[in-house]
Amino acid sequence: MMRSSALILAAALSLLSSAAFADDIVGDCHIGAYRLSDDTLVDIGASSNNLLRWRRFDGTTGALHPHPDQPWTSTAGWSEHEDGVKASFPDCDSIDFNGTHGRRIAFDVTDTSIKAKGVTLAGRLVLPKGDGPVPIVVLLHGSEHYSGRDFYSLQRLLPAEGIGVFVYDKRGTGKSEGKYTQDFSLLADDAVAAMTEARRLAGARAGRVGFQGGSQGGWIAPLAATRTRADFVVVSFGLAVSPIEEDQEEVALEMALKGHSPAEIAKAEEVAAAAATLMTSHFTQGFDRFDAVRAKYRDEPWYKDLHGNFTVELLPFDKAQLLAHKSDFVMGTPMHYDAMPVLRRVTTPQLWILGRDDLAAPSAETSRRLLSLADRGKPITLAVFPNAEHGIYEYELDAAGERVDLRNSDGYFAMMHDYIRGGRLAGTYGQSTVIAPHP
Repeated sequence: MMRSSALILAAALSLLSSAAFADDIVGDCHIGAYRLSDDTLVDIGASSNNLLRWRRFDGTTGALHPHPDQPWTSTAGWSEHEDGVKASFPDCDSIDFNGTHGRRIAFDVTDTSIKAKGVTLAGRLVLPKGDGPVPIVVLLHGSEHYSGRDFYSLQRLLPAEGIGVFVYDKRGTGKSEGKYTQDFSLLADDAVAAMTEARRLAGARAGRVGFQGGSQGGWIAPLAATRTRADFVVVSFGLAVSPIEEDQEEVALEMALKGHSPAEIAKAEEVAAAAATLMTSHFTQGFDRFDAVRAKYRDEPWYKDLHGNFTVELLPFDKAQLLAHKSDFVMGTPMHYDAMPVLRRVTTPQLWILGRDDLAAPSAETSRRLLSLADRGKPITLAVFPNAEHGIYEYELDAAGERVDLRNSDGYFAMMHDYIRGGRLAGTYGQSTVIAPHP
């Protein structure tokens, strides 16, 4: 599944398994947005394991599995059960999707190079066909290591609905130069450079221009908005707490959902605090304490449910292994980053979209902080989707009780579309609760 928590560790690439994305599927000629004969939209994008992924503007999605001389069949979301959807491609510019014919939507696409601090980043501007001005959104990365230009479906979904998109590969990913980093300040400077390039390329076609950042991008987008002129900021499943607080909140929330007692949760938080010392010290201190609490609790029944964001990544390894892979864990992340001073400085209107059931980026404290800022007059609109986790994905539980994502919540894409176009939300968006700033 091509998603990650707000603070994922590069160690997942070396110590743990990770999904593989094949170059051949990225170049598949069927990738694109299609307008169907019933005037609805379906996007076909690259996915893992040599599959294609379809998405619709209502949030439904599935993985397409090829069959020789037969239509592709779909499995719902990221599950393994078929959903009855079938697709075939008569040629590279058309699709038959569940019995409805469609044609590829043509866009004005310009690939470009962005001069950022010490590196060149690979970028792309995607505009709807036409001559008039359109709003443009610059898509910011989360913590993922893969190419945004190869895998971000919003670069087609939004232009198909009249919104321009600038997408680029984060430094150290895709075709961009440099070393992968989670230095929020440096990444905010890269975002500013990307917006400058988007405005330059779009010229007279640039209407409202702003940022959209998901997950870790939720820390970076507001920071970038303090360094350049942005007309809007959209944050999806982001956080107004620090990476350390994110891990601790996730530990407590998941333990509570597993039915553990306050005493057991306190023990889990003790382990998480020891892991935090390792992370904040860049693995220069805290090993004795971390070893001691692991030895103290590892045989207790609740220990298997101890996750967190980075704590779970550290648990299996001894000191020698952790030090050997120190560079995979230490990536410039400001572990005690305080988002609130930045959010208090931002004057750009912001839309925050959160999932109530988010484990990777728990939303309760972030929601409270955002509402406190809105009450003080900051132009923040908060939308919360029930039954949605990280990525604003609705899910089911498998036989082991683990979540399997099925689709984006209805109204999620429409909400971003409306806010980017006009700076406000109108009507209802699925089952979300929307709290807009006071007039």
